[in-house]
Amino acid sequence: MTSPPRLDARLRPRLPSPLREVHDERFSRHGVRLLLKRDDLIHPDLPGNKWRKLTLNLEAAAGRTVLTFGGAYSNHLRATAAAGRLLGFPTVGVVRGDELAHRPLNPSLARCAADGMRLHFVDRTTYRAKTTPEVLEELLGRFGDVVVVPEGGSNALAAQGCTALGRELAGEVDVAAVACGTGGTLAGLAAGLAAGQRALGVPVVGGGFLAGEVARLQHEAFGSRAGDWTLEERFTFGGYARTTPELDAFAADFEERHGLPVERVYVAKLLFALTALAGEGAFAPGTRVAAVVTGAPDDALQESSVSR
Repeated sequence: MTSPPRLDARLRPRLPSPLREVHDERFSRHGVRLLLKRDDLIHPDLPGNKWRKLTLNLEAAAGRTVLTFGGAYSNHLRATAAAGRLLGFPTVGVVRGDELAHRPLNPSLARCAADGMRLHFVDRTTYRAKTTPEVLEELLGRFGDVVVVPEGGSNALAAQGCTALGRELAGEVDVAAVACGTGGTLAGLAAGLAAGQRALGVPVVGGGFLAGEVARLQHEAFGSRAGDWTLEERFTFGGYARTTPELDAFAADFEERHGLPVERVYVAKLLFALTALAGEGAFAPGTRVAAVVTGAPDDALQESSVSR
């Protein structure tokens, strides 16, 4: 029996994603060039790092049920559910917050359900223990033969998939910057860059754990730390899916300046951080900085996620 075509042949992603320079005096006055790596244009249902992180995981699953984890507004859950619909495999989403089981589905979870994902709500204590053998055994007993993909899709296969992002930027930029939630994209991006290039991660959640996560993922994926990477942790704006009037005003201004809708949970924090760093002189004159645009805004979902 012939094996099915690879995912890229079946879903026709736009690769490599476009790299476009934007002219912004907040960078140019310091001799810095800002480029946008438009990963949000890769695929309408699996945009940005979701495509890059899921591709190898889904190929390894080979049509079996994929079980994964996320919060009530998880982009990762939506992308996994959409992939299941498009490619014809079952999906299970383990959702943080058992109280949600008794409420109407929010727009994000409703989209998952419409795409065929089976939603399983667990209490927050159980969710925090989701990687323990006890919780995983209970899930396997409940759902049977499934392939488990971690929260955010970040594992060794995801990091390996994200090396393509670095390779696409080889020779094009000096610094490649990406917003970080679970660390998988940064781990692969740094490994894929060429010598002399560096990766910069901007965490959107506090806690100081991401450096260890990126290092762990790189060891699992590549055997050791790979590439030149650092984290800039000053721009979480209160934590995941949190914002401030300052950040909202910045994002609206960037949209007006450049005609680019700015996703608020990840991309706004990344662009704010790069603008601040340029103003602080963190980039030498002549530096080419690429901001990886990992997603596009969905106003209805973002309004719900920020206000939660």
